[in-house]
Amino acid sequence: MNRLDRFFEISARGSTVTNEVRGGLVTFIAMAYIIVLNPIILSGATDVDGRRLEFAQVSATTALTAGVMTILFGVVARLPFAFAAGLGINSFLATSVVGTVSWPEAMGLVVINGLIIVALSTTGLRRLIFDAVPMQLKLSITAGIGLFILFIGLVDAGFIGATGLPSPPTGLGADGAGSIETVPTVVFVGTLLATGILMARRVRGAILLGLVGGTVVAVLIEAIWNLGSAGDNPGGWRLSVPALTGSPFALPDLSLVGEFSFASFGRIGVLAATIFVFTLVFANFFDAMGTFTGLSREAGLADSKGTFPRLRSALIVEGVGAVAGGATSASSNTVFVESGAGIGEGARTGLANLVTGALFLAAMFVSPLASVVPTEVAAAALVVVGVLMVSHLRYVDITDFSVALPVVLTVVTMPFSYSIANGIGIGFISWAVMRTAVGKAREVSPLLWIVAAGFLVYFARGWIEALAGL
Repeated sequence: MNRLDRFFEISARGSTVTNEVRGGLVTFIAMAYIIVLNPIILSGATDVDGRRLEFAQVSATTALTAGVMTILFGVVARLPFAFAAGLGINSFLATSVVGTVSWPEAMGLVVINGLIIVALSTTGLRRLIFDAVPMQLKLSITAGIGLFILFIGLVDAGFIGATGLPSPPTGLGADGAGSIETVPTVVFVGTLLATGILMARRVRGAILLGLVGGTVVAVLIEAIWNLGSAGDNPGGWRLSVPALTGSPFALPDLSLVGEFSFASFGRIGVLAATIFVFTLVFANFFDAMGTFTGLSREAGLADSKGTFPRLRSALIVEGVGAVAGGATSASSNTVFVESGAGIGEGARTGLANLVTGALFLAAMFVSPLASVVPTEVAAAALVVVGVLMVSHLRYVDITDFSVALPVVLTVVTMPFSYSIANGIGIGFISWAVMRTAVGKAREVSPLLWIVAAGFLVYFARGWIEALAGL
């Protein structure tokens, strides 16, 4: 136990083995939905050759890659940040890439993206960019991620939904009609309030207790009313049905491991493939940077400049996650904001990652059990953690409007555009312009200007592709 304590610095960070185990468990519960959601996204798209990925195969490699990368990060970086398939990148692959290339070729692009990120991290360039970001923007990134995962929780629970109208674009209820009409959403509200009360009363394990209690209630409701899934019943559970049916065990099919190819450059040309890689690198690079910033501050591990222990190792391993995700057809694996749920339960070291990673690996064999916790219950934990992260805005002085505008734009762009990278990009560009315009040009790092210019290209990539005839 002393060796374990010294290696992970458990006591030094004010934690205990119990806190780490509980935090790792909560992180897994908050992230377990990815085992179902990632295969839904990837298997739902047909590639240029008319092929679809098999749901069960993607689910198996999703759990495998998440487990391996989470454990690797915990051992190397010794931080409580879990890994899984990034939702922004998997959606980009399914909606924008496989219409012109095959699935193996798309995953090959993901591998190249990861190798580039590893190279940037190894040479120190990624660290230089991280250090060039001013503290006000780092705090706003933390708050923006908090608002983002809070919004994700509200949407996943059916508490807020799209109206399908130009104005207002969203409204109360899953259909945005202004009314909460489903039992699962009521379960979310009850779980959220119960967890909130426990947090306010400083009860240890509040988030875990809320998740367990909400799941038990959900299982009982499903046993009595048989609501089923929302696909079959508009009033059903949105993603996973909290019911224990059939055998809880299943052997994983890992046929997709190693099924990637670099032939996309021959199929669609170097320019088109390069633009795809550029988009992947930008999204991967800055999503992870923002998440690292937010989680490290939430865990109390960031110093006055916003950096945290073993930053370089963390950045390198994150790049390896992209390589591993492409090599297993699980899509790029990156640090997950839901790790904040475990941090909220006291996780402060990589020991929590060993717990989370082991549970992901076990989920390959007990996948039916992994989906027992309904999204509506897990969403309550996301909202609670989001509130905690948004509170970091109290450290930002926004009396200066040249600071206030970039900070607020960073915070609101993340949830409104459903992208951490978009929020960071808007923040970088507006910060460089505003601070320079008020005579504070010396506060803007030349590297920040370069990155801001890169984001301008990133935001205009659709226009650039149109001009290039792609």
